Amino acid sequence: MPRKALVVDDDADIREVLAEQLATHGFEVLMAGNGLAALLQVKRQRPAVVVLDVMMPRLGGLEALKRIRAFHPEAKVVVVSGSLDDEVRRQALALGAAGVLEKPVSLTDILAALGETERPAPTPTEPRGEGSGAREPTVAPPAEPGRILIVDDDPEMRAMLSDFLTLKGYSAQAVPDGAAAVREIVAAPPDVVLLDINMPGLSGLEALPTIRAVAPRAVVIMISATEDAATARQALAYGAFDYVVKPIDFQYLSRSIESAVLMARPEL
Repeated sequence: MPRKALVVDDDADIREVLAEQLATHGFEVLMAGNGLAALLQVKRQRPAVVVLDVMMPRLGGLEALKRIRAFHPEAKVVVVSGSLDDEVRRQALALGAAGVLEKPVSLTDILAALGETERPAPTPTEPRGEGSGAREPTVAPPAEPGRILIVDDDPEMRAMLSDFLTLKGYSAQAVPDGAAAVREIVAAPPDVVLLDINMPGLSGLEALPTIRAVAPRAVVIMISATEDAATARQALAYGAFDYVVKPIDFQYLSRSIESAVLMARPEL
């Protein structure tokens, strides 16, 4: 049975080229266009090798690397980037990357990072995934409902999110502020927290470190009315899993929650 290799890059042309090269070496090739899609592939397919672009939307490469290594520590991850600096290289290797390469990369470069040599494959495997016309896999909510806590001072937003999550099959609870969220999480830790950033009293950013401390397995998705790169970086530095901007793209939010539940409950 051929080994599986996952190519993760937001550039479709680069995905195709790397997939074709890996297929000639006998890999069964999977593809993903962002870090969240990569996590779903890793969870479902358990690839032996991951070629991971470091600069991507929807969960950047280094954060994706950390989570892939937590999900599937046996996978060998080769990090690639259009422009590498020493700090990115140091962080990637510290997080467990098998190698760090600068684009353009060849099959020989990837195999060298993996400690292998190039060889022809007798029966190349057709790449699967985005580039071959197949959709990225979608993951339905688990049979045992994931527990989601909504934290937002807007009652209409709480109601809308509660209805959306209930229709998706999740168990949803809602509270109006950060302090109430901390009390609820201490009493009954959820799988996922949807945490509004701008709230009176204890804001989402202020509540986030406490939530991570009292419920380290809970995965937090920040929700904000403004797209602020500095705030997003701060939230991710404090341990948030994702950052979603209002008005909410519910298709994207659904995929993010699915990934978050898988992270909170890896046994599913």
